[in-house]
Amino acid sequence: MINEIKKDAKQRMDKSLESLQHAFGQIRTGKAHPSILGSVMVPYYGVDTPLSGVANVTVKDNQTLQVVAFERNMLGAIDKAIGSAGLNLNPTNLGELLLITMAPLTEETRKGFTKQARAAAEDARVAVRNIRRDAMDKLKKLSKGKEISEDEERRASAEIDKLIKDAEGQITKATDEKEKDLMAV
Repeated sequence: MINEIKKDAKQRMDKSLESLQHAFGQIRTGKAHPSILGSVMVPYYGVDTPLSGVANVTVKDNQTLQVVAFERNMLGAIDKAIGSAGLNLNPTNLGELLLITMAPLTEETRKGFTKQARAAAEDARVAVRNIRRDAMDKLKKLSKGKEISEDEERRASAEIDKLIKDAEGQITKATDEKEKDLMAV
């Protein structure tokens, strides 16, 4: 039972960290990266489809993304979807492909994106703390129900606290790396 609680807590923490990395991928840095377009949905025969399902996105150079549609007739829809995705990106349609030039970030924009990254990190920390609380509640119920001893509860609590500390360390490290990347000119 204790192992199941620890395993569940670990899996949920890993998912929180994955979610944080996904959120960081959506925050634009000054460099071109395909993950920036990860949230773009393109209408494909009446169904909203992720951009990766209808086109190949590659990095042409440090400041430019290149989008090549699997079907040429989809280029207009992809162009419109990227323009309306709220990413402040304006693709250039070259007939066979789209080029998306990333404008250099201003100091103000960098600070705004840094705040966004910190908010995502705080959300991840809250999620990890909630996971800890849930695991501790389960351990207390087992202890009160005399299914485990108080010593086992204390040991398991210490192990869960160690998992939490590790997860929070990873969140801090990832946030510091993202902030460093955002503030690099």
